[in-house]
Amino acid sequence: MRTNPFYDTWLFLAGQTDPHKGSGLQYLLVILFFILVAASIYFLWKNWQLDPRQRTKEHLAIWFMRVMIGSMWFEGSLWKLPLPISGGFKYWTEQLENSAAFEFHSALVKNIYLPYIHLINPVVYLTELSLAIAFLLGFLVRPFAVIGMLFTLHLYFGLYRHPHEWPWLFIFLIFVQAFFILTNAGRSLGADALIHRNPVRPFAGDGLIARLYRKLS
Repeated sequence: MRTNPFYDTWLFLAGQTDPHKGSGLQYLLVILFFILVAASIYFLWKNWQLDPRQRTKEHLAIWFMRVMIGSMWFEGSLWKLPLPISGGFKYWTEQLENSAAFEFHSALVKNIYLPYIHLINPVVYLTELSLAIAFLLGFLVRPFAVIGMLFTLHLYFGLYRHPHEWPWLFIFLIFVQAFFILTNAGRSLGADALIHRNPVRPFAGDGLIARLYRKLS
């Protein structure tokens, strides 16, 4: 069947994509995604009500871009399931060995990634899911954007010589996440804006978590 962006979006929202069906957690993943989107909309509404400075097209645009990139990471994480080893993840990890830009990267894949893929697969899945949650909610966006940039840079170098990949795609994703750092995107209608305006425990006071949060976000 021929697809188009509208039909594919519907399949994703309905949990009818192949990664959804193969995960074993099909409808739980759909529910989780809708909870995250609902929370993101709630944070938008709450910030819009409480802070007139947030009521700008710039903040709204940053929120929208952040939610879209969060959705991208969420969808991208789906084919990393089922754990501990996804067939798709194993295939693309193998591609890194022959497509990496540098020999040391190929050696790293051959000697570390592939022999320990049963450990690496869950870590990669949880990393991508964490990026999705952070961007969708607007929580700790800056540190997670740094992680996302490094993660994408790894793919850029790892798939640089792959015949079916366009390296500029990874560069653009790095730029978008750098933009989130520069604009402190979590403070545009996100959870970070709410917490900084009215901090609650454990983000209030002078405790270690509160100080780290203020420094990172």
